[in-house]
Amino acid sequence: MKTIVLLQALALSLLGVHGFSTGIRGISVNPVHDGPPTLLDQYLNNPDGKTLFIFGTYAADFNAIEYAQRLRHYLPKLEECGVSKVGLVLNCQPDAAQALVDLVDLDLSKVDLFVDNEGVAGRKFGACRGWLSDNTDVNPFLKLFGMLFGLGAWATLPAVIGGYIGNPFVPQPWIEDALAVGQMKGRWPDTALEIKEDGRILNKFNNLPLVGSWPRRPLELATLRLQSMIGISLQNWKQLAPDDAALEAGVLTQLGGCIVVDSDGKTLYEWKDPGICAVANFEDMIKKLK
Repeated sequence: MKTIVLLQALALSLLGVHGFSTGIRGISVNPVHDGPPTLLDQYLNNPDGKTLFIFGTYAADFNAIEYAQRLRHYLPKLEECGVSKVGLVLNCQPDAAQALVDLVDLDLSKVDLFVDNEGVAGRKFGACRGWLSDNTDVNPFLKLFGMLFGLGAWATLPAVIGGYIGNPFVPQPWIEDALAVGQMKGRWPDTALEIKEDGRILNKFNNLPLVGSWPRRPLELATLRLQSMIGISLQNWKQLAPDDAALEAGVLTQLGGCIVVDSDGKTLYEWKDPGICAVANFEDMIKKLK
């Protein structure tokens, strides 16, 4: 495997492939189905348009779930902005990665799914490793607990609180889409939306007094996160949880990020998660790509 990666790197160098940021160079990821490792330099070299690559977290993690949920909703808009290739890597085994995309109904005919069980690619990209990442004497679940209060992940509390108070200015239509998927799959809470037989969706958050007209209503995102926590993370923990090797590598506290490049290899958008639930805002991404 290492020989294949080295040969790919040599070929790219000889061909004069567009240069990317130093964080991208040398990163390789493994296709979810059998196949040789893929060099990210090579993957991003896309003469047909823009490329989005997402560095996810482990499969049961909020950030991985929300990246997959947002990606599902925004794929058509990304295509309209000229994004012709989309890749997602998750820090888990192939079975866990496949299980997550099935749970959120992510269309793998339009997304290339990769795995990197120990999170090496994300670390090379520069993803935040979380609280006490170099302290191997501390239980990783204790580290994760500390991060819930912002330790080593300053944006966690603002991101979580924002799910409760809503936002009167910036829409997040992916939330309703993800709630609908969860309800149709029988996940609780299952009363936020009324889904008609003809596919129409009535969002009950629109009926909230004073704030029902906000682009993102209070409690809407918090309800989705509760649905994801119970119906995805907890109910499927054995299938989605990191294995011992991944835990030892620190993926439980490692965050993610993403990058979009154009056909010339120029970075158009880059994001590194500063906290739990603080993933890239795809509305901002779309604006950058238009």
